[in-house]
Amino acid sequence: MSNFVFHAPQTIHYGRKAFDKVGKEAAARGKKALIISDKVMQDLGYVSECRDLLLKEKVESAVYLGVKSEPTDIYVQEALELFESEQCDVVISLGGGSCIDTAKAIVVVATNGAYVGDYMGGKKWADKKPVSHIAIPTTAGTGSEATDATVIANTKTDVKMMIKQPAFMPEVAIVDPLLTTSSPKSVTAATGVDALSHAIESYISRRAQPMTDMLALSAMKKIVGNLQTAYQDGDNINAREEMSVGALQAGMAFTNASVCLVHGMSRPIGALFHVPHGFSNAMLLPAVLEFTKDSCVDRLADLGRLFKPDAEQLSNEEAADIAVESVKKLCLELNIPNLEGWGINQVEFENVISKMAADALASGSPQNNPKVPTKEEIETLYQTCFNYQYTSEKSVR
Repeated sequence: MSNFVFHAPQTIHYGRKAFDKVGKEAAARGKKALIISDKVMQDLGYVSECRDLLLKEKVESAVYLGVKSEPTDIYVQEALELFESEQCDVVISLGGGSCIDTAKAIVVVATNGAYVGDYMGGKKWADKKPVSHIAIPTTAGTGSEATDATVIANTKTDVKMMIKQPAFMPEVAIVDPLLTTSSPKSVTAATGVDALSHAIESYISRRAQPMTDMLALSAMKKIVGNLQTAYQDGDNINAREEMSVGALQAGMAFTNASVCLVHGMSRPIGALFHVPHGFSNAMLLPAVLEFTKDSCVDRLADLGRLFKPDAEQLSNEEAADIAVESVKKLCLELNIPNLEGWGINQVEFENVISKMAADALASGSPQNNPKVPTKEEIETLYQTCFNYQYTSEKSVR
């Protein structure tokens, strides 16, 4: 067996009421926290609850609520200025992947300096220990609480910068499914398919390893078995709990095995058309699996048997077909729109397909795909996905 390395947060709290641990974890690391969140979390009362939990442990706090969409370099700069002016010494992210990714950038730049984009591709390396970061996701999707990567949009070049270094890994992850019950159906659907994308891509990745295989398989099983329930009945805490753990496992899997073509193609769509990351992944997943299937039949067969447990007697080719058709059916039932249905102008989209394909390849993720695409193949896939239909002649019962 080859040598592998596996990265994860130092401490992970997960399960119902795990949120209650934030005060003690913060007190062990500092005296004043900067909470990175957004207005939705404030309106739901989660920000004030977090501040109360901190105060019980004598930890003061300041709050940045500027995260309004996918994270940008502007959010990073604004929050960093607040971190410094308020003399904070620990950072807590509370929200979806955008809040967590913003916080990841802040804690590294606060001690290592420079523009966050300088860390892309390892041009600048974070040698100094980052500020302690406690990540608290409120969606079951991105897995960002357990990854050493952050994706920040460069507002000058319209490129989503995928930055990956060990320093970006949160020190503590607190995964409480009770916080996800506030997610509306559309967010539950998109982040759930995002988590499924992470699990699938880490399982079929050329960089998969035994530890990531174990986590990816468990994540796929939990997500396949619970996503539709969480979508239809958002108050079903058992389904929410399974989704939260599944998303966490998928996050740990893909940060070590890497993502593939779906994510490579997804980031440019988010950068140019401001489609949230979970939705853009979901819109691409079925078509990319169709493109890739012949190069990873055995692995996709494992997914097919999770969707259809009575498929044990089927050949791997048949089970792989079931996997692709089941993902399409899932997207249809979760009301995932295609790019056209999202409202993207077709002419504008076609005008930037070449740039998006180049940016996708430059990210490095497509090179981990079992079937490595050419730039022309990525361009064709973008065209296919624009008005992709999640239905087919084959039926999956």
